[in-house]
Amino acid sequence: MKVDLDVPTRVEFGRGELDRAGTHATALGTHALVVTGRSAARTHGYLDRVVTSLEAAGVRATVFDRVSANPRSDEVDEATAQARAQGCDLVVGLGGGSALDAAKGVSVTAPAGGSVRDLIGVTLGPQAPGLPLLAVPTTAGSGSEVTKGAIITDTVRGFRSGIRGDAVFPRTAIVDPDLIASVPRAVMAETVFDSFAHAVEGCVAARADEASRARAHQAIELIATHLPAVLKGEDSAEAREALCRAALLGGVNVANVSTCLPHRMQQAMGSLPGVDLAHGRGLAVLYPSWLRHTAPWCRTSSRRSPSCWAATPSTTRWAGSWPQRVWRPGCGTAGWPGTTWTGWSRA
Repeated sequence: MKVDLDVPTRVEFGRGELDRAGTHATALGTHALVVTGRSAARTHGYLDRVVTSLEAAGVRATVFDRVSANPRSDEVDEATAQARAQGCDLVVGLGGGSALDAAKGVSVTAPAGGSVRDLIGVTLGPQAPGLPLLAVPTTAGSGSEVTKGAIITDTVRGFRSGIRGDAVFPRTAIVDPDLIASVPRAVMAETVFDSFAHAVEGCVAARADEASRARAHQAIELIATHLPAVLKGEDSAEAREALCRAALLGGVNVANVSTCLPHRMQQAMGSLPGVDLAHGRGLAVLYPSWLRHTAPWCRTSSRRSPSCWAATPSTTRWAGSWPQRVWRPGCGTAGWPGTTWTGWSRA
């Protein structure tokens, strides 16, 4: 099912849509480099399904499956060299935000020559060369399938920044809610926090407007309604679709009005040696303090836009308590005792 959003990416949304990847790819190229992470997509059978669908549609498939949780420039350069050597004319990104960002890096670096490091920190013009990109998210959070940025760590200069610009938008995105059924609850909490942060920041970013606030309100409502049950193990097709819609709405906000300080700070955290922190978890660490400091300003601005932050104190308590509920001292992330989510409240 095609979904119309305020981005140039064509979005195909629906259960089972993954198996139509080949159909969507035929309009983009004839030989795909499939960029994915080290294990999850293969373990859950998604990589095999994508390759099978591509080949059934007459699209050759070459696989690069060595993307880290925070994509590195040396990995993107290795994938780019593989795409050039194999003559790939299409990139398929399969995985969470990291795999999709790495795929974006390959897309814009392969035809440009040189290293992806030459593009990190650069905003590309709309006419910049790039291989068509088909983005297939397997988590609900980053919204990278509809954004015009790719965050990559420069392993030579030791910093993490973005490649940005309209040339970075995926040409097509396939959002199949069934793919997030395999996401562990700890990872689900991390990725959906990213989606939630995109919604909050879409309300208060310097470029926020009524459209971004409307998307933000819808995303927050979807998350608040469905995430608690999912994290208790009460999975459902309705909940998966809701969380994927929230991620899309957040991604559209990122593409149109950008984000705020927590995203800049977490971006820097990701480049520190020895700090292996998932993006959503890093945001959850930063959010309680950021919300406490910004809530008074949001209440002031809400006099001009009453619908945006009319419930700011409630939102602050809800978001601010998220990290403590998710990573309670001594609980870790592996066991996820059922009591971790006892007493969840949106108030």
